[in-house]
Amino acid sequence: MSIQSVIHAKRASLTPAAMRVADVIIADPSVVLTHTVTELARLGSTSDPSVVRFCRSIGLTGYAQLRLAMATELGREGAAAAEARDPGFGDDISPGASLADMVDRIRFSEVLGLEETTKNLDLTVLERAVGLIAAARRINVYGVGAGAVVAEDLRYKLFRIGLNVSAFGNADNALMGASLMTAADVAVVFSHGGKTASVVEFLRLARAAGAPTLLVTNAPESPAGADAALCLATMVRETAFRAGAMASRISQLAVVDCLFVAVAQRQYDRSVAALGATHQAVTGPGADTGTSRA
Repeated sequence: MSIQSVIHAKRASLTPAAMRVADVIIADPSVVLTHTVTELARLGSTSDPSVVRFCRSIGLTGYAQLRLAMATELGREGAAAAEARDPGFGDDISPGASLADMVDRIRFSEVLGLEETTKNLDLTVLERAVGLIAAARRINVYGVGAGAVVAEDLRYKLFRIGLNVSAFGNADNALMGASLMTAADVAVVFSHGGKTASVVEFLRLARAAGAPTLLVTNAPESPAGADAALCLATMVRETAFRAGAMASRISQLAVVDCLFVAVAQRQYDRSVAALGATHQAVTGPGADTGTSRA
């Protein structure tokens, strides 16, 4: 698992001192290789013990293990980046960057996000989520911003195989829908940072109503994570330019595809029949030739 991605994912849940250390490393990951623990502590306006506690908060034993892991990771990324003109992974896209540079950076960011997300996807949690969705009386899906696009994609896919699913376009409808859920339903939420107020409230209301809750996020330890019975984590590094938000959308869509294919497989005959029927409905003799084809 990428150390840099773990730092991005856990940043919001860290103590103020540990967050300052995280910000120094996010700004320049190579600082871990070129600075001692005392020097890093000084850059983060904190103490040596705080740096050690930061290391432990991201699952490492101490600074020595962080340096080793970061050296390995930066070496691997350097080799991958050698194929690109100037990927600058994790950096903002500068005003003077060429179109070719921007394409390379986006490719590098999104491919790495996809790779890290799918390689580290918790298959036990995925299996449980698939079982809940396949058996649900109703599936309510919600997301805000880029998460809304992903939520609609899941709604469309599940609708195509005959499931009772809704995706909400505004917070009021989402909260009303959550309040009417039961233990026979499932709430699915997409939120990169897990801090959006309406997302947190949607999960809280759904859980209070007795419905199982699934969160797809880059920050499992976020406020939204507290009300999620199940969490599927994406592994994406976000930048101020929001290239991370683009990569997070792609990684969330990959999780959607995993959920959809597994649900369809679980009820294979029904899914194939539903896909055939819906395809025929929009391509048959009576279909409006001016509309798009499914």
